[in-house]
Amino acid sequence: MLANVKEMTFPQLGDDRGKLIVLEELAKVVPFEIKRVFYIFDTLPGIVRGNHAHYSNRQLLVCVSGACTVACEFPDGRTAEYRLDWPHKGLLLEGMIWHSMKDFSQQAVLLVLASERYDEADYVRNYDEFKRICSEAK
Repeated sequence: MLANVKEMTFPQLGDDRGKLIVLEELAKVVPFEIKRVFYIFDTLPGIVRGNHAHYSNRQLLVCVSGACTVACEFPDGRTAEYRLDWPHKGLLLEGMIWHSMKDFSQQAVLLVLASERYDEADYVRNYDEFKRICSEAK
């Protein structure tokens, strides 16, 4: 069962006027064709977003302003947390990864690039179902 999380650092372009990050698909920076883009903002303190996994959707998460933490659980039960706190850092989520976004700073904006258009059938929203799917795949 595919389950991969990869921290990424993006090339920064710019000069004395400021910095620029370019996120291009496929062989450039983003390792998939981008079919959906959305961002999360105005998240109140203590709120947790996400709490789901995907069967096939791949996502690249970038906190373009502020910071947030992405908590991940792999099919084998391992867990890891990643702090996204610079706009030149991202987190690539591939396959069956239970993920939650939390600890949003004030003014945080979390950008998500997705490999698929929205499809409710691709979501695993129930944690017990996620655990069942993972145990059956062993």
